[in-house]
Amino acid sequence: MPPDESKNRRAATSFSDYRGFRVYKLPLAGVKHMYHEIAGTPVLIAALPLKECIKLPGIKDGTLFQKNVRQSLGSSNAVNKGIRSSITGDKRSDFFFFHNGVTALCNKMQMDGDTLSLSGLSIVNGCQSLNTILSCSETVKKVDDAFILFRFYEIPQRDRADKISIFTNSQSAVKARDLRSNDKRVLAIKKAYELKFPTGYFITKRGETAPADKHKEHVVELSFHAKNLVAWQTLRPTLSYGETKIFDKYFETLFKNKDYPPENIFALNAWMNEVQATWVAANPLGLNESLLAMKAYAPYHHLYAIAMCFAISSNQSSLVASPSKAWEAAKKANMISEIVKIAGQSLNMALKTATNAPQQSNRVFSPQNWIKSKPCLDGINNAIGVYFNMLDMMEGGVEVKKRLDQATILPVEAFEYRWSAD
Repeated sequence: MPPDESKNRRAATSFSDYRGFRVYKLPLAGVKHMYHEIAGTPVLIAALPLKECIKLPGIKDGTLFQKNVRQSLGSSNAVNKGIRSSITGDKRSDFFFFHNGVTALCNKMQMDGDTLSLSGLSIVNGCQSLNTILSCSETVKKVDDAFILFRFYEIPQRDRADKISIFTNSQSAVKARDLRSNDKRVLAIKKAYELKFPTGYFITKRGETAPADKHKEHVVELSFHAKNLVAWQTLRPTLSYGETKIFDKYFETLFKNKDYPPENIFALNAWMNEVQATWVAANPLGLNESLLAMKAYAPYHHLYAIAMCFAISSNQSSLVASPSKAWEAAKKANMISEIVKIAGQSLNMALKTATNAPQQSNRVFSPQNWIKSKPCLDGINNAIGVYFNMLDMMEGGVEVKKRLDQATILPVEAFEYRWSAD
């Protein structure tokens, strides 16, 4: 409909009763809207100015959201903070495009000229948004360029209304990892990796699957790659389990360099595939049951231990070896499986040592707390150092050490400073 030329139009708000339900009259003059009937149900879609939203009855006392699955979560909620920022920021005119819209149900809906009469109005999706918009009312009243999508449905049937309320609030939550899937740095890494390794595929989105013609072991998934980066490049596997923090707090550190070598991506994935092959029911490395129970994050300590095998052997314990250089050297010496074994057993020994260490009074050792603490990294490093030092005293150890040196001692140019993630 053509916009109303009068910017000073006042809302013709009035109430009456319709079969026991309050009737709200919404003025639509100058409001872009579309009225239609879908599956026998009257539907009206409108781009309401935010200043009209704050006039809806029942926002403050919550009565407008009686059919909603929840009430307002408050201004400190992360999502509500984002909504508020969009309203008060310099991108206010794009609010309509940033927001998914509001779903409103009523028992009876009737158009009379430019006025929409709504009987028994209830919001079933949009409670957080409307409460946040109301909290910004002083700003909202002064702007004419901010709109929000509204969907009004005439749904008198209680059971049908309940289903709409549930289904419109049960979508899969969008995670921080999802919001980064289209980041230009992530896409640049994906492009470079797939160009370098035609048999590989870099998955950036949840639910995405690699094409059937790609090599299964060459498929890299964004979230797992980020966790691998944390364990190897920052030497902080204690942070690898926190996906939300990785894609929020640490994202700039991990993906600041869109030119991260595809060879390193391939190698990190290959090392982790070798690690995961040992974290199976058969337990070929004889890992402690407590470690196996922490499969969601303990394997990243195993990957960290592999990185430290190269650093300690090369006398570069404060630096980080190139994953691809490490992979190439280990593969050339046919020692990949052996290094994975040493790293896993060192992690196992570190846990055993920590378990047997004296505890403070009234304290009980917790493997779950230990695996997330920095002392566990010192324990892993010490276990690796002890293993290397004892090789000369073991039967056949001299030959093993010779082969390990060939596989793990890298030139200084193969190392770099660890990325900071503390």
